[in-house]
Amino acid sequence: MFTGIDEVDWASLGHAYGPADDVPGLLRGLASPDPVEREVALDGMYGAVHHQGDVYDSTLACIPFLLELVAAPEVQDRGCLVELLTSIGGIDLGGDEGLDELDPEDEDFEDAANYAMAAAAVAAGADVFLGLVADRDREVRLAAPGALASLHGDPARVLVLLRERLTVETDTEVRLALVEAVGRIALRYESLRDEITDWLGWLMGAAQDPALRLAALTQLARCAPARLPSDVVVTVTGLLAELREAAPTAGARQGFPGVDRLPDLTDLGVLAELTELPEPPPGMPDLPDFLDPRPGAPALLGRVRELREEQRAGRGAAWADDLLRTLHGALDDRVEDRIALICAQLRSPDRDQRADAVWMCGGLVRTWRGAYDEVVRLAGEQLAEPEPRLREAAVAWLEGLFEVARPAADALAARVAADPAPWAPVRSDGRFGMGNALLALTRTGDARAVPALAHALEQPGLDGRLGYAVGHLGPAARPLVPALRRRLAGLPLDEELGEEAGPLLRALAHLEAVEALPEVLRVLRGAPAFRREWLVESSLRALAAFGPAARGAAEEVRALLGDASAVVAASAARALWAVEGDAGAVLPGLRARLRSPDAAQRREAARAAGAMGRAASAAEPELRACLAAPALWLRVDAAVALCRTTGDAGAALPVLVGAWRENRHTRVEIAGCVAELASPPDGMAALLRAELARARRHNASEGAVGDHDVHQDEKLLALCRRALTEDTR
Repeated sequence: MFTGIDEVDWASLGHAYGPADDVPGLLRGLASPDPVEREVALDGMYGAVHHQGDVYDSTLACIPFLLELVAAPEVQDRGCLVELLTSIGGIDLGGDEGLDELDPEDEDFEDAANYAMAAAAVAAGADVFLGLVADRDREVRLAAPGALASLHGDPARVLVLLRERLTVETDTEVRLALVEAVGRIALRYESLRDEITDWLGWLMGAAQDPALRLAALTQLARCAPARLPSDVVVTVTGLLAELREAAPTAGARQGFPGVDRLPDLTDLGVLAELTELPEPPPGMPDLPDFLDPRPGAPALLGRVRELREEQRAGRGAAWADDLLRTLHGALDDRVEDRIALICAQLRSPDRDQRADAVWMCGGLVRTWRGAYDEVVRLAGEQLAEPEPRLREAAVAWLEGLFEVARPAADALAARVAADPAPWAPVRSDGRFGMGNALLALTRTGDARAVPALAHALEQPGLDGRLGYAVGHLGPAARPLVPALRRRLAGLPLDEELGEEAGPLLRALAHLEAVEALPEVLRVLRGAPAFRREWLVESSLRALAAFGPAARGAAEEVRALLGDASAVVAASAARALWAVEGDAGAVLPGLRARLRSPDAAQRREAARAAGAMGRAASAAEPELRACLAAPALWLRVDAAVALCRTTGDAGAALPVLVGAWRENRHTRVEIAGCVAELASPPDGMAALLRAELARARRHNASEGAVGDHDVHQDEKLLALCRRALTEDTR
């Protein structure tokens, strides 16, 4: 083993953290009899050599040695090494079509070439995985099917092997892995898809084990959703009931692990960067600092594995949530079926199934529009659960729904009333929690949040999100004004002011609380240099909301018209106009800024002019000129301002239509503008109707998720309806 390892010039190769001269120590560590050393070495592979899924030249050099390790039965934890190789070589080679030609001129050519070489190198040695499906080590048998389905070049041979192994395998999770691997082959190789889908359909009816039937149904949903039974929800809920009957009772479980989600092993590089560990035990190989373990303690990978085992402890079918997640992903835009399935899960007597359902709600509601009242109501019922982590999981989801969470308002209000400190998301075991019931209730616009908010404003360490949410309560939040004023007045004018004052100023602006003028002016005058622009802009926003009643602040606002910050100057113009109503005092400066070569200056000026409405009609020439600017958002801001200052969308229409199609994130702003017009222009009306007919949320995307995503999409739908409704009157 490791023949030739010292002949590789590792120092000339690299990984995520520099030269790869530490890699031989990692490879040898993988074969160590010491479990701590093995785990530290595997951490190093994921954290540096295969960092966040990347493939380096050192990664390629490791492949022959990793294949040797996998083939050596005396090496322990080989299942983890099979998973590592599957990840390294897991680039999609295109199934029957082969790898597409790489363009050497592409800036990503080197990375793509590394991935392709890794896939080819692992595939060349993939015969080693054939014998592992019958290995004595359960973890090896669990990892081998996925490796074969992803990496082996003879899928027909692999298919026969996997199906034969299923007839003799006794471990439930390994059997599920075999079925999943068969489904993966069907997805990758169209030539085998019909045969596999026929077999999956047969397995759904023939298998005695409900877990196998559920696995077959899940893979059928991925490979051939049209062949699913018409009563798929009834079928799945029946299988879940069978699994529940075979599982231990809830009272026999230790703890409640079902709501804690853990990262995949491929995320260990991210986790390692966030983890600081002391010195290594004597004799350990030198590793990057972030991977050094404390003496005798499990490495990062070991801690993740322990948490995963804790998560599944006491669950008779701990893998069921994985199957259901896969099924939900396969059902994709079949929103009604997914809603019915989640509702059935949320009604289950099994607490674990309900916890799984709460977590599955997130991807569904965040991505697809639908009738979610019953889902939300059932999620709200979980707030009465005695288990704190199930309550938190439900609250964490509900707080991101805003108005969509209204069917759970009664449950949220009851939770807030029962909690002596509902503004503090802390679990009963002292760890920080994930959700805030008071925030969720406030975002629904329910006035029952007001008493608790008043108490929260008197507490140290206020969650700023509560201040920003006050506006959703409308006039019902007026009783909060005295508490908001006291808190704002008591803030030191130091570098922490921005974090504390911003939410309070926003709340006072929403409430048009002119009685808070002294407190707002104190911040305006005393804003520190750190985040000054943000603080001054927030103060000016409040003054603009106060309107003529804030006339006493006019001179101080006027002095900011020439501020070096485009944001401050434009905000001052908007505030002065709102306070005095004298367009002549602010419009010349705004028109000058609209002619600036700086796009940021022009954007801020356009927004300020738009806020003035018809009073800024003299800025039409400058706004028209901005319609041809290269920057998309400047064109949008100018087009919206032109509509508001002239009352006509004629000149702005091509920009609005083009931006709507080019960048989905412009749609809320554009729809808001169109809703203000007497009737939507013909070109826009068709776009609004198409948006309302679309099932997918306009801002749904893979990866990045925003706290306000659902709210913004619901706002877009409301604006589209308003614009079209007014058009029919």
